[in-house]
Amino acid sequence: MPRKARTESLAGQNAAPGGAAAVDRALSLLAAFRSGDTALPLAELAARTQLYKSTALRLLASLEHAGLLHRQPDGQWALGAEVARLHHIYAAAFSLEQVVLPVLQALVRQTGESAAFHVREGAGLDWARRCLYRVDSPHMVRDHIRAGDLLPTAQGAGARVLIANSPDLMAASTQEDHALLATVQAQGYCALVGDRSPDLGGISAPVWQADGGLAGAVTLTMPAHRYDPQAIAPVVEAARQLGKRL
Repeated sequence: MPRKARTESLAGQNAAPGGAAAVDRALSLLAAFRSGDTALPLAELAARTQLYKSTALRLLASLEHAGLLHRQPDGQWALGAEVARLHHIYAAAFSLEQVVLPVLQALVRQTGESAAFHVREGAGLDWARRCLYRVDSPHMVRDHIRAGDLLPTAQGAGARVLIANSPDLMAASTQEDHALLATVQAQGYCALVGDRSPDLGGISAPVWQADGGLAGAVTLTMPAHRYDPQAIAPVVEAARQLGKRL
């Protein structure tokens, strides 16, 4: 009989409702690989998943049989060719719109205001801020930006977030703007009223890719009289959720 773990494994702590415990444990071994890892020894995999080495080794054998992991001559474990094959299928079927729009729609339902995903286009200082996706507020009074529109690159919460989290743009910012941008970078969001337009408020947070790169910004806009700082937390959470899905 397998020994009962003294402390619950990560897979046990995050078990899929109605799922199979063995599958959860095996997947936790795959999830143990982080950006920058090339290969990991058994001891490290067991430590990261909080599995016994004997349990981990049996699961690793199954993952190797499926091609998801590969045991190197030195005994360390690396991701297998099957991961690359699955990634190729996923990449071919991936739709950014299908990932971004549900997050924006949920944010609009939660806050009642317009939500957008802004991206930086162009290298260097000659760059543009594009509204890539947009979900309108149900209110009659709102700003009327459309998906695809180019927006100012110096004003607006979304612009401030893109600048504050882009080292080249941050370095080129004016001394007057630098303090604001440093605050935006430190707190992880920007909330302003009257920056792009006296009649508008905006809340924006950066969306980070798994490799640490800046994917864009989730931005909520509203008339100045409806600005509510309680919307900051939902915007930050929406950006975090989108980053996980990207």
